[in-house]
Parts: sequence; structure tokens; C-alpha cells
Amino acid sequence: MSTKVKSPEDLPKKPGIYIMKDFKDSVIYIGKSKSLRNRVKSYFKDKYDTPKTKILMSHFNSLEYIITDSEKEALILEANLIKKHKPKYNIRLKDDKRYPYVKITDEEFPRLIITRNIGKTDSYFGPFADVGSVRQTVKFLKSLFKIRTCRKMDGPCLNCQIDLCYGPCAGNISEKEYKKLINKIDLFFQGKYTEISENLEKEMKNASDEFNFEKAAVLRDQIASIAEVMEKQFVDFADELDQDIIAMSFDGDSAIVVVFSIRNGKINGKDDFLMSGAKNNKSNEVISAFIQQYYSINRHVPKEIILEEKIKDEEEKKLLIEWLTDLRGGEVELTVPLEGSKLRLIRMVMKNAEIIEKQKKKMKNAMIELKKYLKLPKLPRIIEGYDVSNISGKLAVGSKVSFLDSKPNKKQYTRFKLETPGPNDYEMMRELLNRGLKQLIECSDKDKNEKTKKCEEPNLIVIDGGKGQLGIATEVLKKYNLEHIPIIGLAKEFEEIFIPQSQTPIIIPKENEGLHLLQRVRDESHRFAVTYHRKLRSKAIEGSELDEVVGVGKTRKINILKHFGDIENVKKASLDEISNVKGLNKKVAKEIYDKFH
Repeated sequence: MSTKVKSPEDLPKKPGIYIMKDFKDSVIYIGKSKSLRNRVKSYFKDKYDTPKTKILMSHFNSLEYIITDSEKEALILEANLIKKHKPKYNIRLKDDKRYPYVKITDEEFPRLIITRNIGKTDSYFGPFADVGSVRQTVKFLKSLFKIRTCRKMDGPCLNCQIDLCYGPCAGNISEKEYKKLINKIDLFFQGKYTEISENLEKEMKNASDEFNFEKAAVLRDQIASIAEVMEKQFVDFADELDQDIIAMSFDGDSAIVVVFSIRNGKINGKDDFLMSGAKNNKSNEVISAFIQQYYSINRHVPKEIILEEKIKDEEEKKLLIEWLTDLRGGEVELTVPLEGSKLRLIRMVMKNAEIIEKQKKKMKNAMIELKKYLKLPKLPRIIEGYDVSNISGKLAVGSKVSFLDSKPNKKQYTRFKLETPGPNDYEMMRELLNRGLKQLIECSDKDKNEKTKKCEEPNLIVIDGGKGQLGIATEVLKKYNLEHIPIIGLAKEFEEIFIPQSQTPIIIPKENEGLHLLQRVRDESHRFAVTYHRKLRSKAIEGSELDEVVGVGKTRKINILKHFGDIENVKKASLDEISNVKGLNKKVAKEIYDKFH
């Protein structure tokens, strides 16, 4: 529990953290010190040491503190509180991507699960940047070691019956033997492939010596699979290394930090992070804050962390090393290479950071260009795109996609089966927008107060079409009192941009980043709609009464459903109408007609 103070003189000369608040009682800065009184007194001077301190103190109103037993405890508490309060003037790791972890459940016969939430029990590996790769890995391990996937152990499941699980629920494997499989999975996620292979080879030899050739064959296949993973998934280095390489692109305002992870001599991960609140700080201070916040969650701490520049505060460096060593349970080095392979590695990571920084600036420039050309009141950080897809009005669907800071925000994508009879593109667009804006309209006051992402208004809406579709869209916005949201129609043929209450389209130069962003939104909404339409059409084709008609194969079935839209229209059609379908002769047309009459 924190204690309020009126003056720095009231603070104890003990280690702890101090919490600065503004006039609205919001936390604006959190710091740590081995002597709270001495550290906080440094803020109350006639002249400030840095511009950052001057700005901070212009908003300062009150102070609280928490005493800790050691400076190391203060470091841990500081990282946790920064993560919780997100103070404006702290350097903060913006790790809001909610990376997936792999969880080994704490059960008698454990399961392997992908999760984004860390609990107090169970074992976790991660976080992982690429959820697709994680899914493939988990699928591979489940099939390789045949561990259970069912939630309830209430009898042999299908996996057990088709030999994809050893079947602990049927008593086919002991708890001891099952735990051996789990231990191998544990070694796999630690990158100890050689150790797994050696253990498997010993088991294979024992099985062979005992004439259990069936078990030996299974183990042989497992060894081959592990060897394949070792060859394909990772980039090798000469030495068996356990390192993180951390580099940054920092322009004095914002910072992109890139981390390459090397485990057991292989590069097995690369990720990038945005550090906010970095303005008016030195680059080595940003890296120090990153290390503190990055390793404060459940991550593997390597033997060596390679940096591009030294942490100049020796006490800070010593404290970080002590803390990291405790987390690892073994010695940790912070090194800055001057030559050799480590220097080449850090330069490679620095190059990656610079490229990401350039891409980030490019994305921001695209939003700035759009704001300028479209005369938008705000930077279009949230852009929504709408599109309709159908064939002659049949199986009509609509899509809503969302972009955040120039990148697809797939959590906010939505697709709809449209009920408007067609073909009628204008009314389908009306239905789509009515339904697409429904989430926004129906947000409760509580949701709006909490500013949940579901309730955030877009800064710009993009519809695929020209004046006609735009006219319908503006009517829907007006109906819901949302005319303040900017909306445009993007016509594909000449890439003309139509805006409400203007007969003349806006033409943005072809090479302009703003136009490229609009095109990406339009193309993505089209792709999302078409993919859904194809899925529905495929379902209609796969399970059709036409399958029972002699002479109707897949190609003819597709042509019939394209022509009529759905099976109900085929049933109502005359013999002449059926005969007009591409690829049908009179005999097959008669067979179809007779089937439904």
C-alpha cells in the first residue's frame, strides 16, 4: 500500500518506488531508488537537469511511495506498476499484441494448449510472435508424442481409436510413461533437440534389445521427425549459444526495439516492439527500460544479452544483471561487442530495427497524406472498409474490415449474409452499413465510458463504389446521427475518390502513400467478402440434390448454381430455362427437370 507525502523531506532514506500524480490524481510517473528521499529531492530544484524533468514537474501535484526490502524488489515493483498504470512520462513497452503461449496443463495426464492468458498453475512456454507457427508446432508435437487432446477423460475417444493418442483414459499408458512424453515436449520448447534425440535413441535401442520392434519403429520415426525440424526450422550458428540480441532504431521521439532469440545455437525467434514515452530520454535509458519490462513477464532469460550500446549507469546495470540472474537461476551477461560474429549479429538486428522504423514512418505518412487530401478533422488511425459480393444477387454477402494505424486489425473484421433480394447493389450496401454500424450504435454508456475498442468510432469509412453507393451510405449515417464520421467512395476504374456533397471527385497521385493505403483497405474488404461468398457457394455446391441426377458432375453443378443462384430457383425453372445453362445438353436438362417435377 502506498503512502502519501507532502514534502520530499518526509520520505525515508530507504529503497522503494515513488508515484507522481497530476491535478486529476492520475499517475504520470513511477520511479525507483535505493534512497527515496535523495532521489525525489533531485526533482525539486530551481533548475531542472533535463527537459523531461521540467515537463514532468509542470504537471506534478502529489506524491506517494512504497518501501521495499531491497533495490531489486523496487525494480520488479516499478516494472509491474508501469505496466498497470501506463504513466505518460515513463518509457513504456507497448506489448499489447497479447502474444500466444504454449501451456502444459497441471493434470494427471497433461495436455498441450495454446493460450494468451497466464495463470498461477501449469507450465508455460513463450510468448511467440507467430501464432500460425505455434499452431503447427503444437499440432506436430501432439501427433509426434500422441498425447491426449480431449478435455474429459471419459473413455477412448476417436484419436485413441485411430492411434493418434496413447489413450490414458483407457489405461493404455501409465502416468510415469506419459510424464516421459511431457518431459520430451518440455525439452523441445527449450530447444534441446540433441538431448531429445539422444534419449529417443537410447529408448529405441532398449526396445530393439527387448525385441519390441513395433515400439522401436515408432521411436525411429520420432527421431526422424525431430531431425527434420532441426534442419528446416532454424538458422544454425557454429557455437551452441543461448542469447538475445537487442537493438533499437531511435530518432529521439519514438523507439522501435527488435529482439533476435538464439537458443542452443539456432535463431528461433525475432520480434519487434514500440517503446512509447521515449521522447527526451537517452537511447541507453530506453534500452534499460525495455530490458526491465521485457523480462518482467514469463520469458526465457538467456545466458547472454547482446546490446548495441552500454547501459551507462553502472548501478542500474549491476542491478539489472542481479535481477536477471535471479530470474534465470544462473549467471547472465550484458555485453556490447566490438568485433567478430557478435558485432555482425548486432548490426543485423540494428538493420531490422531501421527497416521497421522506416515502415512505421511510411504508414504514418500515409495517414498524414489522407488527412491532407481528404481534409479530415483527425488523423485516420481507424479506417473501416465495406464491400458487397454476390452473383446475380444470389448468395449475397457483405464485409467490414478495419485498419488500425495503417495495418489490418483482424479482430474487428465482420462478415454478413445479406437478406436483400437482388441484384440490387445499392440496397445491399444499405443493409450492410446498417448492420455494420450496429455495434457502434448499440454500445452501452458503460462501454463508451470505458472506451472499449468495439465502441471506437472510425476516423474514416471507405466503401467500394462511386456516387450511388456513397449516396446510400450518407443516408445511413444520417439515420443514426453519425454524419460527423468522414466517408468516401473509392471507384476502382480510375481510382476516383467521391466525397459527400461534391460532384467533383478527388484525384490523389498514383504514387502517393495515402492512395495506396485506401487501395489496401478497399482490396482487403473485397478479398474478405469474396472469400466468404466462395465459402458459401462451395457449401451449396458440395451438398446439393443435383448430385442425385445422372449426368451432372461438379462442373455442370457449378454452372447450374451460377446460372440460377440457388437450388430453389432450379426447382422452379422450366425445361427451356434449364436447357439454356452453359454446358448442358437436352438429355441432362430433361433429367434435371424430371428430378424436381
